Amino acid sequence: MKVFKFGGASVKDAAGVRNVAKVLSHFAQDDLLIVVSAMGKTTNALEEVVKAYRDGRNAKPLILALQGMHAVALEEVAPEDSDSATALMLSFEALKQYVAQPVQHEEDRDYDHIVSFGEVWSTLVVSAYLNSAGYANKWVDARKIITTDAGHRAANVKWEALEVNCATHLPSFAAQPHRIVTQGFIGQTEDGLTTTLGREGSDFSAAIFAYALGAESVTIWKDVPGMFNADPNKFPDTKLLSHISYKEAIELSYFGASVIHPRTLQPLQRKGIPLYVRSFIDLAAAGTTIDHLSDHDSLVPSFIVKPGQLLISITPRDLSFVVEENLSGIFKLFAARNVRIELMQNSAVAFTVAVDDTPRARLLIEELRKEYEVRYNEGCALLTVRHFDEATLDLLLEGREPLIEQRSRNTARYVVV
Repeated sequence: MKVFKFGGASVKDAAGVRNVAKVLSHFAQDDLLIVVSAMGKTTNALEEVVKAYRDGRNAKPLILALQGMHAVALEEVAPEDSDSATALMLSFEALKQYVAQPVQHEEDRDYDHIVSFGEVWSTLVVSAYLNSAGYANKWVDARKIITTDAGHRAANVKWEALEVNCATHLPSFAAQPHRIVTQGFIGQTEDGLTTTLGREGSDFSAAIFAYALGAESVTIWKDVPGMFNADPNKFPDTKLLSHISYKEAIELSYFGASVIHPRTLQPLQRKGIPLYVRSFIDLAAAGTTIDHLSDHDSLVPSFIVKPGQLLISITPRDLSFVVEENLSGIFKLFAARNVRIELMQNSAVAFTVAVDDTPRARLLIEELRKEYEVRYNEGCALLTVRHFDEATLDLLLEGREPLIEQRSRNTARYVVV
């Protein structure tokens, strides 16, 4: 069994859905589990549905626009599939009924329930087209397989439940090849509540399925030829990282490299399952291989830029030392607000962090101000360079004054305005 993951850019419209079959044509005899994200910008649109619903506004026009888009896509690729058309219609009706009710639950629970529809819709369309194009497959609800805790928007997987769930809910096949189409990003609590694994979490879903099934490999199909040492849209003369280790990939994803979700690598590393990042546009491109072979790691400098950062400085009001007791309470507040610390640094009387500038972070600042003096800089960027050299750093920082600088043996990080 191989696991393939197709992101929203690869299935953004009917042409993209057809291209999935073109990719599969190169793997005609392989058993495949195909993880699919929501189409195009559907997740962003559903986040607007969440806002409208929570604000007491009429969310139905937003839903109808999405329904029209998906219905048109399904009609274009599988016009004869009335069962899929019915399933798609019923799913949209379920969402309309949900937002017609008064707000009853916390925001994160509503978010997960509403946003999860995007993956359901896209997989109904993809599965229908593949069946009509001669790539027989069975549609599976990922929530039946991936059991999580109730940590909405960043749920933790209950790994011990995977084997039983797979045995219970994965379909059987009369003949090979076996092909399953399922959703990324979503899971379900033991009580049946829908959860999500974090924004862009479909990569992680692919890794979970690969781990559960002992898959031969995972391939993430992207609109780029693989992982580069920097974003080609921001840096000239970028280099393809053709072969890197799990450890190096984890470092890059942790620091903000956007090609792979940060939690994807650990389950693959535990079972030695290689990860390939390949282009769905250029199937002849070799792409990037990620596995346990660290001697293949490239030592060329890799650049990661994360804009939209807040640099927050937290100081005890009495100017006492920042000690373990303070830090413990501060970390609990960050965890409770689900605000991820991108960089941290402390002195005798201040604890300073860089975080994404989000409404959650702004609320956290106000909460911290109940006990601490809090100051912050907005409009910052976090620059990370792996395998740096002085010439590279001089070029990167030209004309910039770092607010914070950190260096380790292999990595330099800066917060700049």
